[in-house]
Amino acid sequence: MSEQAVVLDRVTKKYGDVVAVRELSLSIERGEMFGLIGPDGAGKTTTIRLMCGLLKVDDGTVRVLGRDPVKDHARVTQSVGYLSQRFSLYGDLSVDENIAFFAEIHGLRMNDDAIKARRTRLLELTQLAPFRDRLADQLSGGMKQKLALCCALVHRPDILFLDEPTTGVDAVSRREFWDLLGVLKRSGLTTIVSTPYMDEATRCDRVALIHHGKLLGIDTPSDIAAAFGRPLLAVRETARYKALLALRTYEHVHSVYPFGDVMHYTDAREDAPVARIVEDVRTFLFAHGFAGASVEPLAPTVEDSFIARTEGAP
Repeated sequence: MSEQAVVLDRVTKKYGDVVAVRELSLSIERGEMFGLIGPDGAGKTTTIRLMCGLLKVDDGTVRVLGRDPVKDHARVTQSVGYLSQRFSLYGDLSVDENIAFFAEIHGLRMNDDAIKARRTRLLELTQLAPFRDRLADQLSGGMKQKLALCCALVHRPDILFLDEPTTGVDAVSRREFWDLLGVLKRSGLTTIVSTPYMDEATRCDRVALIHHGKLLGIDTPSDIAAAFGRPLLAVRETARYKALLALRTYEHVHSVYPFGDVMHYTDAREDAPVARIVEDVRTFLFAHGFAGASVEPLAPTVEDSFIARTEGAP
């Protein structure tokens, strides 16, 4: 049996004149938690739909568990679970009834005690068991996502596809959902998840950085961050916008951009010692009226690496 769960080879997909995915090649191993990382419009949803056989490629090949997901769609569908961005729960059905409906779509029968027990285990895993009689419309956003996950898992797929599953839910629900995915990974499930949230990349075994349909890089999150390539500084200043504009005029600036409540700065002098860069930047800011500014070295993140790789990208 092949160790590769999904293989894309030079895949291109167009919508009219718009190239949504451009010559994308990647492979995903069985049991891996793999992330498709990029902003809105990067091509993440199109890529997942191609993997699920919901779209046909214009060029290249897609293989899921060794099969063409379009030509062998019925068999592939039985082997994958898919949670789309707008997963269609039935609001006038209860939690139990929604899971039963999706089970029967996959040919399972809820009069089977084993299937009933499977549903109960999923509800216990997602902490929805106390709410099994509640209508789906009466659930919170985070609980709806958990119910959608149960529906995608009820037929025991080999691969789980999730398209931006935590978009629009609160921070606590996001963390709980990713904790659930971690439990599923430990059970051996192959999980492929897309997200615009760069911080979620650290939860994955490997990630693919995608921008305008092109692959910018694929590696472990730690190796992507480590490949940033330049010393990174965190600059804090109360008058942040004015300081940002000033730093962009500095003769040695390579890049400077807002990042949360700080600014991230990189220097054009690749061989200069970090301590010297810190002191020079601090001196520049002080000379331009930012006496309260602080400057300190910082470890790069996946998001920093993504930003660096998109500089000058079409």
